[in-house]
Amino acid sequence: MEITKSAFVVSSPTVSKCPADNKPEYAFIGRSNVGKSSLINMLCNHKNLAKTSATPGKTLLINHFIINNEWYLVDLPGYGYAKRSKTERQKLEQMISSYILQRKQLANVFVLVDIRHEQQLIDREFMDWLGQSGIPFSIVFTKADKLSTAKIRESVAAYEQKMFETWEEMPPYFITSAEKKMGRDELLSYIESINKELEEK
Repeated sequence: MEITKSAFVVSSPTVSKCPADNKPEYAFIGRSNVGKSSLINMLCNHKNLAKTSATPGKTLLINHFIINNEWYLVDLPGYGYAKRSKTERQKLEQMISSYILQRKQLANVFVLVDIRHEQQLIDREFMDWLGQSGIPFSIVFTKADKLSTAKIRESVAAYEQKMFETWEEMPPYFITSAEKKMGRDELLSYIESINKELEEK
């Protein structure tokens, strides 16, 4: 799949304010500073589609971008940003979980994790919650350009080992670098294959 058109549509404070049509949606989420905006911009070949920021935790709304007039890329707020007040964090968690659980058009959640770090409890708890809720998701390892090929393999193997403590199989995963455009084709092909399946249904 090649992205020829991508445009911002709307920022919504609640799931009820999201676009009213039925196009499939692919949500991107991760801890603050995981490189989400850079990855979205890289996928769409668009420098400033998602606003990248030096301050983590800038995304506070559900942001919809229409892609090729066929599907939506959804930029969700990052979780686990420590500098927020407890009330603010709870409000964000509520918004994220109601979007994920209630949005019928949601086809897949891409959970972004920084490949340089070992599995973080907050990521793991979020993935476990997605699994228990029956929400299809994939793991996107970001910032792979910062590691050697051998280190990438090591990191992914360690991650798999952690997952296998309670998971029977590893969710689909992608190794990406926004800098090097690594993983772009694989991710877009995966989205395309889900779109095809949905059409056939």
